[in-house]
Amino acid sequence: MTNRRRRLHLAAAFTLSLALAACGGGGGSPSTSEANTTRGPIKIWYSNNAEEVKWGESVVAAWNKDHANEQVTAEQIPAGKSSEEVIGASITAGNTPCLVFNTAPAAVPQFQKQGGLVALDSFSDGASYIQGRTGPRADQYKSPDGKFYQMPWKTNPVMIFYNKDVFAKAGLDTKNPPLKTYDEFLATAKTLVAKGGVKAAIWPSPASEFFQPWFDFYPLFIAQTGKQLVENGEPQFAGPEGVAVGEFWRQLYDQGLAQRELYNGDAFADKKAAMAIVGPWAIAVYGEKVKWGVVPIPTKDGKDPSQVQTFSDEKSSAMYSSCQNRATAWDFLKFATSEENDGSLLETTGQMPMRTDVTTAYPAYFKSHPDYTIFAEQAARTVEVPNVPNSVEIWQTFRTAYSQAVIFGKDDVQSAFSQAAEQVKTLAARS
Repeated sequence: MTNRRRRLHLAAAFTLSLALAACGGGGGSPSTSEANTTRGPIKIWYSNNAEEVKWGESVVAAWNKDHANEQVTAEQIPAGKSSEEVIGASITAGNTPCLVFNTAPAAVPQFQKQGGLVALDSFSDGASYIQGRTGPRADQYKSPDGKFYQMPWKTNPVMIFYNKDVFAKAGLDTKNPPLKTYDEFLATAKTLVAKGGVKAAIWPSPASEFFQPWFDFYPLFIAQTGKQLVENGEPQFAGPEGVAVGEFWRQLYDQGLAQRELYNGDAFADKKAAMAIVGPWAIAVYGEKVKWGVVPIPTKDGKDPSQVQTFSDEKSSAMYSSCQNRATAWDFLKFATSEENDGSLLETTGQMPMRTDVTTAYPAYFKSHPDYTIFAEQAARTVEVPNVPNSVEIWQTFRTAYSQAVIFGKDDVQSAFSQAAEQVKTLAARS
C-alpha cells in the first residue's frame, strides 16, 4: 500500500472507529487473572503489506514448529479496509484476534475506551520487557493511567528527501544542500521553483484529515522543541516555537513554494516537487525513480543533526481483550519482537524495529544497506503522537486551525493556534 493510500484509509478508519465507540465495546472478554495464565492456540493479524506478510509468515512458521499445543493462526487484515476500521468493528463484536501487528498509536486511546485492549503491564515482565527493548522512548507509549496498552514495534522516522537532479539544475549543492535553517530552506525553495523546473519546492497534502500534520507541521515542531503536541494535558503548539513553525509553512504557501491544491499522485515521484517529508519506506519506492538525497528536518537556527528529533510514524503491536490464551499471546509477542525476529523485520521490510540498539545489533545489514543507516540513527531520536483522550478530535481541531491560518492564509497564525489550544485543552481533560 502506498503511503498516500495508507493515510486515506486511516482517515476513513477513525470516522468509523469513533462511531463504534459510541455503541460500546463487545462482551465476552475473560478475566485478566484467568486469561493471563491460559495457554493454547491463538489468532493474530498483520498488515497486508507484502513484505510484512512475508515476515509474519516466517515468524509464525518458526513458532509453530516448536509449539504443537500453542499454534498460531495468522491472517492478513482484509484488503481494501484499514486495520483501524477492522479492529474497531471487531472490538464492538467481541471477536478480535489476540494480537494485531499494525496498531496505530493514535488509535490506542479510542480502542482502550472501547475496552478492547489488554494492559501489557498485567504480565509480570510486561513493562520491563517493553522498556528494555525500546529504552526511554517507551514512556511515550504509556496511556494516561501509566500502563502500556501497546508494544512499540516498528518506526519509519521522517526526514527530508530531495531530488539531486533538480537541485543540480537549480545550481544548488547536492551533497550538502542548504536546508538546515528556516531561512536557508526558504531561500533554497525559491531557487528550486525559479530554476529547478518544479512546480513546488515541497508539496505536503493540503487536505483536512486529522493526521496530515504528521507530515508537515509536526516533524518541524518536534525537531525544534522535542515536544509532543500535548504534554501533561497542556497544548504545546501555541507558544513561540510552534507559531514560528506555522509562520515558516505559511511563507512557503504564500510564496507559491508549496501548493494549496491536492496533487493526485505522488508529487515527488512525479518530479513536480523537489522535496518530500518521508520515512525509510521511501528508499525502495523512489530508489529507481529519483536520484535522491536525505537530510534531517530543518530547525529555526540549524541544530546539530545528531540532536534533531522527528516524528516516529510508528506502528505498535497490541493484545486485544477477547483473547482467551493470553499467556501464549504474550510469549509469542516477545518471540516476534526478539532480536532475531526484529532483525528479520529489518531485513525483509527496511523498517526500523523500536529497539535501543538497531545500528549495533545489525551491523551486517547496514554494511550492505548503507542508505538505511541515516534512518536507523534518526530512529533513536523520535517523538510520538500524544497518548491522550480524544486524540483524533484533538488532531482534527489543530488541523482545522492550521489549514485556515497556514495553508489558506485566512487567519492570523498566533490567534488561530491560541484558539485551537483552548479547545484542545478542554478535549484533553475529558475522559
